[in-house]
Amino acid sequence: MELMVLVVFYLLETSPLHNITYLFMVLVLQPIQYVKFMKGGILEVLLVNARDIKHTNLFGSRAYYVMVECGNQEHRTKVSSGLSLCSVDTGKHEKVCWNEKFSFELPSSDWKNITHIKFRIMEIKFLSNESVGAILIHLGGIISEGYERGFIEVRPAPYNVVLEEDDTYKGEIKIGFKFFTKEEIVQMEAREFIADVKQERKLIYGKVMNLWRNVWLKLLCLFGHKTFSSGQKQQ
Repeated sequence: MELMVLVVFYLLETSPLHNITYLFMVLVLQPIQYVKFMKGGILEVLLVNARDIKHTNLFGSRAYYVMVECGNQEHRTKVSSGLSLCSVDTGKHEKVCWNEKFSFELPSSDWKNITHIKFRIMEIKFLSNESVGAILIHLGGIISEGYERGFIEVRPAPYNVVLEEDDTYKGEIKIGFKFFTKEEIVQMEAREFIADVKQERKLIYGKVMNLWRNVWLKLLCLFGHKTFSSGQKQQ
């Protein structure tokens, strides 16, 4: 009991706030690494390129950007004005490149309301910008499977771009997706946190063992001194 009092006194004497916080983290927070708390998910969108986009601007260079809408969140790509020719099996196709990635944070409470993601290709014109075409991609399968597995990746693939008025084909756009639940992020942070805690715990154990050694040395010296004094009195 006296030894425990000495240990506690030592911890408080050396660094009160640091050691008390550390003991709380080790004894109380360590089980966090096993806790799964679903807070939502993150949808990553990789917008690669588009091809066969019909050029409607009679004057000036061709310049396009894409508006990406998911729920009440919206992103816009940079303007891509450099059209290049790429060789494919069916011949020559004009391709607009962006190679941009966007992230949408999706709270689990909104998953039922977020059914799709929309891409609208805009062409920059002299007086005003004009929509070339759009595409709706349903997210139900991505979100549900990502929720079950914790992570899902859909590699970039081409999707048809159509006019919003009459669904006329206007080209293709290549898009990839990643979806992961936020519980996975929490677990990774917890594991990193526990690694740091274990390292600190070794230092604390070393201090306690040194304190224990010093206490025993003092007790042995005190016991030896008393034994020596008793021997002298008996003589």
